[in-house]
Amino acid sequence: MADDAAPVPAWQAMTEVQVRRWETVLGGIAEMLPPGPVCVVVDGAGPRSAALADRLASTLHAAGRPSVRLSDTSPPADEDAWYAGRTFGTVAIADGRRWRTHPPQDRWDVTIWLRTRATGGRSEENAESGADIVVDVHDPAWPVIRHVTAALADHNRWYVTESRAFFGPRAATWDTKFGDDMPAYAAAIKEAGLPRDGVVVDVGCGTGRALPALREAVGPGGGVIALDLSPEMLGQARAQGRAEHARLVIGDARRLPVADASIGAVFAAGLIMHLPDPDAGLRELARATRPGGLLILFHPSGRAALAARHGRTLSPDEPLAEERLRRSMHQTGWKLTTYDDPSHRFLAIATRH
Repeated sequence: MADDAAPVPAWQAMTEVQVRRWETVLGGIAEMLPPGPVCVVVDGAGPRSAALADRLASTLHAAGRPSVRLSDTSPPADEDAWYAGRTFGTVAIADGRRWRTHPPQDRWDVTIWLRTRATGGRSEENAESGADIVVDVHDPAWPVIRHVTAALADHNRWYVTESRAFFGPRAATWDTKFGDDMPAYAAAIKEAGLPRDGVVVDVGCGTGRALPALREAVGPGGGVIALDLSPEMLGQARAQGRAEHARLVIGDARRLPVADASIGAVFAAGLIMHLPDPDAGLRELARATRPGGLLILFHPSGRAALAARHGRTLSPDEPLAEERLRRSMHQTGWKLTTYDDPSHRFLAIATRH
């Protein structure tokens, strides 16, 4: 992955595939903007914010939608002159913190936040959490949409494509970075006490690090299904010989390809935080699980350690915070029975009502 300080490459410096990725993201954002006059601000990544704002303005222009690119020399936001085009349906696009903190007419219609590894503290975290669109630009040649508010676009319009764009390029090096945590997976699965001879689904299985332990837990009379959105991740699972432990399936965690109440357990490592609607995701896992079945949520790092690694702080409103998760479980068909969040792992176990 590219360094956070690296600028966005010029079009001619990128491969054809990288250019198409940029075009996909820009085109997707352009389609999400509401009709009529819209004020858009891009922030969160310094020069990369300016580059995305420039390219979004060009994308809109090419599509025939009037737009104006606001710069630091544009008139201040409290003057209406610079936005005279509002009556003609113009999209005004600005970038940077100065513009973000001085919105026209008291608000921005659409806020786009660019996420990198760098962090500016709590105020920047709040800015991201309040954004309408979040774009990951860790690699400035490979932007990926990671969040869109439901007011702009239904999850179905972007979630699958963008999730594959995010995880696919990471598949080849995933085990190099994280392969040494397989013992932690095995320990958590053993502690969960999966029933022998049952069927367990590893939802969001990635490269299949949990599959050997899941197969051992259910025994030769049980079944293991490994599901992931990314063909590249499943390809790595096959390359590592883990397909012998499970049936590998390309699929969406939000629409499991199984009948109601047909499985005995769900194992999900690092899944919930990647879902656009965590409660809806938990509800779908409950639909597929028989009464009394298990849900095992796991990560080989505790929440605080993982947050520190990404340069952010924890919030009680996060989906995996204990009280928030307990409420969500209760509302979606589960009863939380175990919650363990030390530095070396996260493990939550629930039973299906």
